[in-house]
Amino acid sequence: MGIYLNPTNDKFHRSLNSEIYVDKSELIAYTNNVLGTNQQYVCVSRPRRFGKSMALDMLAAYYGRNKDSRMEFDGLRIAKDPGYVRYMNQYNVISINMQEFLSNSRHVEDMLGMLRKRLLYDIRTQYPDVSLFDENNLTFTMQDIYNQEQVPFVILIDEWDCIFREKKCTENEQKQYLDFLRDWLKDKAYTALVYMTGILPIKKYGSHSALNMFQEFSMTNPRELEAYVGFTEEEVLDLCRRYDRSFDDMKAWYDGYSFLKEKSVYNPKAVVEAMLSGVFDSYWTKTETYEALRTYIELNFGGLKDMVTEMLAGAHQHINTGRFSNDMTTFEDADDVLTLLVHLGYLAYDFEREEVYIPNQEIRKEFYNAVEGAGWTEVVTAIRSSKKLLDAIWNGNEELVAQGMELAHFETSNLQYNDENALSYTISLALYAARQYYTVIREFPSGKGFADMVFLPRKRYTDKPALIVELKWNKTADAAIEQIKDKKYPSCLSEYQGNMILVGINYDRETKEHTCVIEKIEKL
Repeated sequence: MGIYLNPTNDKFHRSLNSEIYVDKSELIAYTNNVLGTNQQYVCVSRPRRFGKSMALDMLAAYYGRNKDSRMEFDGLRIAKDPGYVRYMNQYNVISINMQEFLSNSRHVEDMLGMLRKRLLYDIRTQYPDVSLFDENNLTFTMQDIYNQEQVPFVILIDEWDCIFREKKCTENEQKQYLDFLRDWLKDKAYTALVYMTGILPIKKYGSHSALNMFQEFSMTNPRELEAYVGFTEEEVLDLCRRYDRSFDDMKAWYDGYSFLKEKSVYNPKAVVEAMLSGVFDSYWTKTETYEALRTYIELNFGGLKDMVTEMLAGAHQHINTGRFSNDMTTFEDADDVLTLLVHLGYLAYDFEREEVYIPNQEIRKEFYNAVEGAGWTEVVTAIRSSKKLLDAIWNGNEELVAQGMELAHFETSNLQYNDENALSYTISLALYAARQYYTVIREFPSGKGFADMVFLPRKRYTDKPALIVELKWNKTADAAIEQIKDKKYPSCLSEYQGNMILVGINYDRETKEHTCVIEKIEKL
């Protein structure tokens, strides 16, 4: 066993021995399927603490020739797969973390030189009797090993993109790194699988990519590996039963990532911490301080401030992810910044609609911290006033609610305010505090139509009234209440009868004033 060639299973053991281990071993079924094919080049990009390194440790333990790994895997889901035994412990595994070599180097050339030396040392130690054409050439050495031993290599690379994130390198240095990976990995008979992980997709240089042989599985399109991005809803439900935690709160705090098949994907780091502690708090974001998010928000490319403000209010924003350069410094417009935030985990992406949004309460709090630190005083003022506005609704104070809407409108006057949709963003921001107590649903199907906004109390806040909010633009607040009743919106919320408030809000285009009517539904 070596440090990098066929390492021990110790790292995977630590995961298995942890109090919470969610079985993601069926990932191996996918990698087994692509072994030795044109699809054997896999690049998985995920945010920090989303289980990338754990997956690599698992693959190293499964494929490596260091020992019989049945003890680790016989009890996992992969053991039921037909190819389970066939591929286990059949490969020379090289497992490296590029960050380790970058941190101990001054230049890219030094980093690559150190990497070659360390790998060659491990290889020569484990194969002392193999005849080598050039023992100082990594590619030739691996070719010689494979030709004489007929054991293919599985190459696992963690933090493959660190050079584009952690260190400002010249474009020539970046190309040097990409060319090294291409020359080492591409079209080599000795590779059966190359599996790289990082935060960013593969770096582009115009229309050419040195690593165009890779299949990419990113946060914008994880493809077949959707279930391995984070925790699925079924996995979180199972953990909630095991630890007696509120699934409702878990969903509000840590859900929100959604893909084509897996519609609810949870932040794994945050879920584990909340399960163990029993406290719903910001856990994942503490691994990345809010300054990181604020840095990109402060760039404030055209329209970015408006887009972030609307997302804080619950909106989705259409973006073009195709122009993103896959680094953390090259930005042409707001879309590039928002695409980066998707890869970093601060935004979720709807692939079908091509829209981004803030996924959950933990991330929403981080955005609030970021905009506060960025000096967006008008947005911060509106959010800080939201608790008073919510109290005013609960207390039936129509005048105070109208005044609160006026303030929110004034403070967010950068938003285009010319229809009911725009009005809804102002109201959503004005009622930002409601997200602590409610699940907020826009265009809620109810009765004979769709209610503009419905606020359903979370399970721990069942004492709070359900809210049905209907918006009018240049009509009357009374007309909004009448529509709620005529369309029978409350009929679909019968469980909240007697604990329900109807709110009608109108904005007058001429007077530029808001009016509000509030009615409480009495218990039948």
